[in-house]
Amino acid sequence: MVEAGRSALAAVFRAMADDPAVVDEVVAAARADSVEVARLPPAENRRHVEVMLAAGLAAFVRPREPGEPEPDFEPDFEAAVLLGGDRAAQGVPITALLRGVQAGRNRAVRIAMERARAAGVPAEVMLEVLLQSDRYTGALEIHVITGYHEAELELARTAREARTQVLRRLLLGDARTLSCDELADTGLQPQGLYHCVVSDVTDPVRARALERHLVTNPGLFGLVDGKLTGIATRLPPPGPLDVQALVVVAPPAPLHRIRPLYALCLDALGCAEEQGLRGLHQVTDLAGPSALAARPAMADLLSRTLLGALDPADSFHRQLATTVLAYLDHGQRFDRTATALHVHPNTIRYRLTRFEETVGTSLEAVTAHSRAAVLDTLHWWWALRTWLGPR
Repeated sequence: MVEAGRSALAAVFRAMADDPAVVDEVVAAARADSVEVARLPPAENRRHVEVMLAAGLAAFVRPREPGEPEPDFEPDFEAAVLLGGDRAAQGVPITALLRGVQAGRNRAVRIAMERARAAGVPAEVMLEVLLQSDRYTGALEIHVITGYHEAELELARTAREARTQVLRRLLLGDARTLSCDELADTGLQPQGLYHCVVSDVTDPVRARALERHLVTNPGLFGLVDGKLTGIATRLPPPGPLDVQALVVVAPPAPLHRIRPLYALCLDALGCAEEQGLRGLHQVTDLAGPSALAARPAMADLLSRTLLGALDPADSFHRQLATTVLAYLDHGQRFDRTATALHVHPNTIRYRLTRFEETVGTSLEAVTAHSRAAVLDTLHWWWALRTWLGPR
């Protein structure tokens, strides 16, 4: 009975290791329990959780011979060491990191116990593995802390960390608390004008490669809130960026105005990510989507008010909405909209007519040249974008 239970439990662990939904739940638990960890992009959390979860579960599925005592296993803790080192480089406090690790571990254990109970694993086998899990978790946290402190010591020995700390104080604190000497050590000028630059790159190796392309002299780059961020006197020179990188740049401003620009760049970065954009973009080019994204309740209300007659599950209705949105995006020009959608202009006219019949409103006011028409266009554009977006 016991051996059969161990075999069933091993099968549960193998299934968990291959289940992306388990990784999602562990990531969500870690982010929910640690604000600092939640500031990192979910993909960055998932990058470590996938490896650590697979290594942890593998430690409990080693075959055992009948009558063999509790195994004295030696799991692979390399991923835990790397996690600690990366979070130190990204400026995540060790206490916040451990809160996230413990919350993720607790969620993984709950999932395992629920599935084991459903698989009919005996209680004594579950208790045996729980005790073994506590030993593993203790060792896991020790390796996370070791990796964190090793990276912390290495960073402390370099001038780079001092520069990154100045950058974080500029973007997250108050520039007025920085002395002239501290600024001079980084090459910054108190009266200078600087672009705020924010990317979506979180991996330290990729960040260093992208930084080499973005940095100017004087300029200051580092990982802030887990993302490669910086300030620079000039825009990056023409040339190939990391093809997967997204970079948002603000207009030049004095140092005391960099912090609010950083907040705007973060908002714009989030909107650009939702649109699937890559490459370098001016924050001002993303001003409209950024401002509208800050009011999701209003967007939902406007969508339900103007487009309540449309059925999200109806593919033809979605085609009509997509056509009208493209029509607005292309200056209310039938020829440009038809080219963008690869159809005949008459098809665009037909779809617009069917859309007006379905929602019971004419779009004629939207094409009129008046102040009210501009606002009407904005309302329809916002409603359509919201209605067609992720639901």
